[in-house]
Amino acid sequence: MAGNSALNAAIGAKKDEFYTQSADIEKEMRYYRRHFKGKTVLCNCDDPFESNFFKYFVLNFNKLKLKKLIATCYAGSPIANRQLSIGDMVDGESKHNDAEENKPYKAVVTTVHDATGDGGIDMLDVKKLFENGENKLTELQGDGDFRSKECAALLDEADIVVTNPPFSLFREYVAQLMEHDKKFIIIGNVNAITYKEVFPLIMQNRMWLGASIHSGDRAFYVPDDYPLNASGCGVDDDGRRFIRVKGVRWYTNLDLKQRHEEMILVKRYSGSEENFPCYDNYNAIDVSMTKDIPEDYAGMMGVPITFLDKYNPDQFEILGITKTWFGASSKRYGKQIQVDRNGKQSLVSKLNDGPSLMVSDAPAGKTYYIVDGKYYVQSYQRILIRNKNPRGSFDCFTDKTSGNDEGVSNAD
Repeated sequence: MAGNSALNAAIGAKKDEFYTQSADIEKEMRYYRRHFKGKTVLCNCDDPFESNFFKYFVLNFNKLKLKKLIATCYAGSPIANRQLSIGDMVDGESKHNDAEENKPYKAVVTTVHDATGDGGIDMLDVKKLFENGENKLTELQGDGDFRSKECAALLDEADIVVTNPPFSLFREYVAQLMEHDKKFIIIGNVNAITYKEVFPLIMQNRMWLGASIHSGDRAFYVPDDYPLNASGCGVDDDGRRFIRVKGVRWYTNLDLKQRHEEMILVKRYSGSEENFPCYDNYNAIDVSMTKDIPEDYAGMMGVPITFLDKYNPDQFEILGITKTWFGASSKRYGKQIQVDRNGKQSLVSKLNDGPSLMVSDAPAGKTYYIVDGKYYVQSYQRILIRNKNPRGSFDCFTDKTSGNDEGVSNAD
């Protein structure tokens, strides 16, 4: 199974051209059907006859009542022209030759019907509609990169953008969508939540997570030269290579009913304070699992980034993130000695990039830090939140400054 380490290596080598499978697209798109009526959809990282995004929208064109579908691919796309080439469909005659391979082009679909007369609609009908000119397939002037002026202009035609952008370009891709004020449904790595270019958008409720993927891994097709070193990788019955990637999520700014479902909270801070230790460098308590968010805590809490899978903006407010660049920490550490689980010591500064907990003794068998003779352990990255309607007013930091260590409960 390809974990985050494999994904990071792929991004570092720019081998992150992962192609989404049909089942994952279908599971997510069913939550947005009402948004598509009368709209133009743009898939701007998608070879029209290889991308499952294009196939989904063209084969559901009438069901979704789309106005138009536009798809573009870039020059040198590893999956371009594997089944059907642009030369097979331009001007209704076969022009296929090696020079046409991997050229960037644009597909524009405005009608889909049974062009072959066989009683159904499939990709052969789509091919026929390009051949007879009812839909248009044209070569792009540039390289087809979504950042090019030619492709960026297509954003002005689109109402909704749906695709799987290269993971290594996720920051740039999102920035372009925001610049053009586009509605979108895109797929990316869960760690993108922590990017300084992405998290503020989530905090401001300008984008959020989709509905269908909350855990586990997903299979993605990869180019023919992609190494299949990890377990879970393989080749399907059609000869296409795939890998399995952990920690992927859908990102969108189209509203979802599921986004407003209230999270049922069953844990309480009162009487179990030891389960919610206070950070040493943030004015917040640590909640190690989303399901353990206490219903009676009114102050700031640090929760896992996967909290966003359950985030309801009517119930919670996002206050920040425990990354250095965000600047929410209450203190910074000077000289730090890191002691790894094998006892090896080294001077570091990483204790400042994340939430830390002070402990009374050096923990056995795990990494810890020594600062001025005191022991600390570092938690995973956390999103800082507060409950908008807590069933109590407990706040360990307010209580300490007011001299009330017990807290005051407003619970019924």
